[in-house]
Amino acid sequence: MSEGVVWPARSRLRPLGGDRVTIHDGFWADRLRTNRERTVPHGFAQLRRAGTLDNLRLAAGATGDYRASADSGGAVLPFLDSDVYKWLEAVGWELGTAPDAALWAAADEAIEVVAAAQRPDGYVNSFVQVLRDGEPYRDLAWGHELYCVGHLVQAGIAWHRALGDDRLLRIAVRAVDHAGAALGAGGKDGIDGHPGIEMALVELGRVCGEPRYLALAARMLDLRGHGLLGEGRFGPAYWQDHAPVREAPEVAGHSVRQLYLDCGAVDVAAEQDDEDLLAAVQRRWNDMVRTRRYLTGALGSRHRDEAFGDPYELPPDRAYAETCAAIASVMLAWRLLLSTGEPGYADDIERAMYNGVLSGLSRSGTEFFYVNPLHRRTRRTYESDGHGRRRPWQACACCPPNLMRLLSSWRQYLATGDETGIQLHQYATAAIRTDEVELSVRTGYPWDGRIDVEVVRSAAEPWTLSLRVPGWCRDARLSVAGEEPAQVATGYVHRTRAWQPGDQVTLDLALAVRRTEPDPRVDAVRGCVAFERGPIVYCVESVDLPAGFDVEDVRWDPDREAVAVPRPDLGDEVVGIDVPVEPARTAPLVPYYSWANRGAIGMRVWLPR
Repeated sequence: MSEGVVWPARSRLRPLGGDRVTIHDGFWADRLRTNRERTVPHGFAQLRRAGTLDNLRLAAGATGDYRASADSGGAVLPFLDSDVYKWLEAVGWELGTAPDAALWAAADEAIEVVAAAQRPDGYVNSFVQVLRDGEPYRDLAWGHELYCVGHLVQAGIAWHRALGDDRLLRIAVRAVDHAGAALGAGGKDGIDGHPGIEMALVELGRVCGEPRYLALAARMLDLRGHGLLGEGRFGPAYWQDHAPVREAPEVAGHSVRQLYLDCGAVDVAAEQDDEDLLAAVQRRWNDMVRTRRYLTGALGSRHRDEAFGDPYELPPDRAYAETCAAIASVMLAWRLLLSTGEPGYADDIERAMYNGVLSGLSRSGTEFFYVNPLHRRTRRTYESDGHGRRRPWQACACCPPNLMRLLSSWRQYLATGDETGIQLHQYATAAIRTDEVELSVRTGYPWDGRIDVEVVRSAAEPWTLSLRVPGWCRDARLSVAGEEPAQVATGYVHRTRAWQPGDQVTLDLALAVRRTEPDPRVDAVRGCVAFERGPIVYCVESVDLPAGFDVEDVRWDPDREAVAVPRPDLGDEVVGIDVPVEPARTAPLVPYYSWANRGAIGMRVWLPR
C-alpha cells in the first residue's frame, strides 16, 4: 500500500508516500511531535466543545439546537462539517505513522457520528439536513455542500491509504455518487461556490479506478467561469466564476478558493495529459508569485472578501494572509512540482511552510492564527482577538484542522522518485526508502545548512540522487564520496553512479544573513528592508526592545552589519538576527513564525531605512 496525499497516474515525478519517509529528529520532528501529541487531540476537544460533532448528531436524529456562528453577512456558517473531516484526515495520517489508542477512540467516535448522519440515499450535510429541510444543492453558491464532500473524500482516502480502513471511504463514495447523480452529465449544471471537490474527485478516481469521478471533476472545471454562481456579494471573480479556468489570466477573488480550484485543475491536467490546462495554472501561479505574494509566502491582501488584491497591493499591516491560503499554496505548488519537476515550486513550498504556514500555530500547538499580518502596530484601535493574539479555536475554524492535516502529512512532501532515481526537495533528519534504495538524511536545517545523506541500501545498477539547492542560496558546495568538493548552482544538483552502502553525500548551503529589498511597486513598504536567513523570514517584536522603544521607532542603520545570533530562549538551535538600528543600538529579530508566543504587542517584518 502506497500512502500519499496525491498519487497521479501521470506526472514528471512520483511521490514516495508517507510509508516510505520517517522524520525522526530536528526541527520538523519537534513540530510533528507537537502536532500529534497536542494539536490533534486539542482539535477533537474543540470540535466537541464547539458543537460541531453534535451538529452531525442532530442530522442523525438527535435533539438539540444547531450550533454555528454567523458570517459577515449574518448567515449561519454552513461548512462546519468540513472541520470534522479535516481532523479525521489528520488522524488517519497520524495513525498510519504509529498507533495511538486515544486517537483511535476519538476517531471511531467521529466516524460513527458521520456514518449515522448519512441518509440512506448517500447524502450527508448537517447544515442542510437540520436547518434547510434536507433539500440538497439548492444553494450551491454559498452552501459549501460539495466543498464538505471534498473534505470527506480526502479523509476517506487518508484512512484507506494509511490504514487500509475503508469506513470513511465508503461513506465518501456514497456522498459523491449522490452528488454525481444530481450534477453529473445529464444532470443539473452546477458548481460549488467554494472549489475543493474537484481535486478530491480526481484522487477518488485514482483510488477506486473509476473514470466517472475524473469526468465529474473535469465537468465542474469546464462549467466554472460561465456565470452559474451569479454576482453574489463580491462579484463573480470572488468564486472564480468570471472567466473559464483555461482562460483566466491571473489569480482573482477569494485566495483559498482560487488555489483549491487550481489544485483540481492540475490534477485533471495530469490525468488527461492536458498541457493547455496545466499551462493556464502555471500562468496564474507565476503572476501570483511575482505580484501578489507576501515575503512570508502568505497570500490574500483584502479582509472584505478574503481575496487577492491588485498587483503589488501588499500592505503588511492590513494583510489578510489567511493560514488556509498558505496551506493551499503548498498543496498547489506540490502538484505543480510533480507535474513539471521544476525546482522553483519546491522553493515556494519551503517559503510558505517555514513562514506563512507555521506562523498560524503557537509554539504550544494549541492556539491558532486565522490571519497573519506582517506588521502589528504597537498602538492601535480596538480589534477582535485573532489579529495578533492566537486563539484556542475560531468560530470559523477552517484553519486549525487544516494545519493538523498538513503537518500530519508533511513527511510525504520531502522526496519523490522517477525512472532515474530519487529527488530530495525538503530537508529534515529522516529515513527515506524505496523498494531498492534507502537513504539516511541528517541535518540541523534550517538553522544549519549542512545536509548529510548516507546510502544505507542501494540497487546494483546506477541511479541518480538529486538534491535541491534553494533559490535563496548564493554559495553551495557538494561533496560526494570519492570526489573533490564542488560548488553547485541553485536548482537541482544531480549525481549518477552505482551507489554502494555507506556512500556519503554532503550538501553545504551557506546561511548568510540576507537583506531583502521590496519591489518598488509595493507602495506600502517602499523604502524598507527585511532580513532573511536560509528559508526563514525575520521580524522585530516589542518584547525584545528597550522600554519606551516601539517597533515603529526602529530605523535600520545601513552602515553596520546584521549578524546571526543564537536564540535558545526560542527553542533548541534557533538562530536570531541582530540588526543595527539608529540611534546606535541593535534590534533583535526573531523568526517570523515564532512571533506572538511571548505576548502580543507590536511586530513588523519590513524595517524603514
